[in-house]
Amino acid sequence: MKTGPVTALLIATTLAAALPAVGEVAREDLIWARTATGPITLDGVLDEAEWAQAESMTIQWEQDAGIPGSGWKVEAGQFVPSDPTSATLKFLVIGNELYLGAVVSDSSVGGSVEFNRFDGLLMAIKNHADPGAPKPPAEYFYSWWYPDTTVTGPDPQPAGRSPGFVGIWAEWPPGSPRTPVQIANWDAVTVVDGLSNDDTTIDESYTVEMRFNVAAMGYNVTQSGGDIIEWNISIYDSDWFWPFDGPKFTTNRVWWQSPWGNAAWYSEVRIHANPTVTTTSGPVPDVGPELVIAQVDGSPPTIDGDPSEAIWSDPTVHTFDIRFDDDALRQTYEAVGPYRAGQFQPAIVGSLLAFVVDPGDAEVKIFHQGDFLYFGFDVNDLVVQHHTSFDRWDGFLITLNEYDLRGNDNQLMSRRISFQVDADGSALPQDYLATLIGQGDAQVAIELKPGTVVDTLGMVPDTGYTAELEIDLKGLGYPAGLGDGRLFVGVNLLDGDSFIPTTDSYGTRTWWYREYEDECCPVWAYLAPSPVGVHEVAGVASNDAWARSYPNPGRRATIQFSVPHSSRVHFEVFDVAGRLVESRAVGVLDPGVRELSFRGNGRAAGVYLYRLKLLDPQSGALRTSLNGKTVLLK
Repeated sequence: MKTGPVTALLIATTLAAALPAVGEVAREDLIWARTATGPITLDGVLDEAEWAQAESMTIQWEQDAGIPGSGWKVEAGQFVPSDPTSATLKFLVIGNELYLGAVVSDSSVGGSVEFNRFDGLLMAIKNHADPGAPKPPAEYFYSWWYPDTTVTGPDPQPAGRSPGFVGIWAEWPPGSPRTPVQIANWDAVTVVDGLSNDDTTIDESYTVEMRFNVAAMGYNVTQSGGDIIEWNISIYDSDWFWPFDGPKFTTNRVWWQSPWGNAAWYSEVRIHANPTVTTTSGPVPDVGPELVIAQVDGSPPTIDGDPSEAIWSDPTVHTFDIRFDDDALRQTYEAVGPYRAGQFQPAIVGSLLAFVVDPGDAEVKIFHQGDFLYFGFDVNDLVVQHHTSFDRWDGFLITLNEYDLRGNDNQLMSRRISFQVDADGSALPQDYLATLIGQGDAQVAIELKPGTVVDTLGMVPDTGYTAELEIDLKGLGYPAGLGDGRLFVGVNLLDGDSFIPTTDSYGTRTWWYREYEDECCPVWAYLAPSPVGVHEVAGVASNDAWARSYPNPGRRATIQFSVPHSSRVHFEVFDVAGRLVESRAVGVLDPGVRELSFRGNGRAAGVYLYRLKLLDPQSGALRTSLNGKTVLLK
């Protein structure tokens, strides 16, 4: 039987829906917003039938809403709240509008003129319409906080008052009339089961029905492959303030990934939306890690600053470039990387910003062997210098999260692991890297490229430097064997160039994903447990032949598949017109679950069909074909 492109796509879709989940730890920073047919009426009553099919998330006091960024804290009053927060959130999309339904259990609903003495939702959406890098957060603050300098006392609000709007689509102060454009881009209605600002009536809950126009923020969830909305939420909960009841009064909040609306802390929620993922399409697709870091066999590198050993050239080593003022390069990063990566040039001589004559430019490589994580750096730089001012360093700042150690906000703690070029051309460890080295858990070295002299005059043109960094992840709390293999990482290139006259001097920082520790947002990476190119995945059954891809959609795809019997494997990729776009002989693989990558370099965004042919190693006879699809984003 002939199978045309449309039929093949339907077959691939059916196969993909039946595939097993990925073997590594589940992502806790994402949720799907299913596409609904609508309409949804904003009336604070989630009575439309499609709300019952929406994906949901429950956030509760003192319960982790997901690593790495979620947390909670007491703002005032009793440490143990008498009425702990419990909220259930649901998500849908219709066209380019994101709908949020929130049901918050609460016995005491209300607010005041005082900050942190209110109930409500503090949210942010990263503004993809902003021309800068990284894309900044836009605040969406919807609460019972009504600051009014003309009123004295803690409780000026009338009973029954509704929440007000603060942020990008609102007027100050809360409660001010909003324009039709503001309402079209953000709106909500709340229904209280009880009476707000009046604790003589014991409340039960409040329900919020909210709409965001994400097209105004630079998103397009209707396009082929959909989009990923960068979002976060803090749920404020103030109890027994109407009137004030000291023994019972408390104000606290709990958040999903980031606590603020106007600042990008810790991490974010990736809300996935795709026209093919609807309220009737069945289970939502699994979304795997944004980056798979290979375990590479062979002799480990000698940490001497020269990443020239053969292991650094292994094709499974993850390699990427960081370059100042290169937006096209940033667009090649995985998942939300194009929007989280960024750059900054501080003023170092007065308030003037000198022209960047020699933009920072580096190639970075990452792999691991067992518990040891390796970074290799190759930096092109016409002025290699040592300077005591951080803004003028030459070097790198890597951020990694601890495995389970928590910070003051109960978030997963992250570490600044940095080094700079020292005056003699060696590596000078800084920040937590010095601690790791002191514990025997890290090594770092730099080697200057030919003709390079470290100075701060810019008189002798240099060529740059290379560096190597080894980290024993057990020094960051990882168990031997790496536990579930998740890793949260960011890389920041520091480049200082000094000249005569000094007003021509400058420093820049250019980063991949996260600039600093405890900022948004690291890449969610997975430390593969065995060598990849094709690699074996532990903890996934391989008795039957199957294949699946992740992330799907994504800017690159990892194809995971099972080999029930020793087989010669051939990999093929077709576009939806049936044209062959990639063909690769993988080789003979032993039984197990394996992975290989499809980067789609130079390919247009859209749907691609893949086929894995499992052949008898001796006769070459076809044993089975494994088919699937993947959606590439650009």
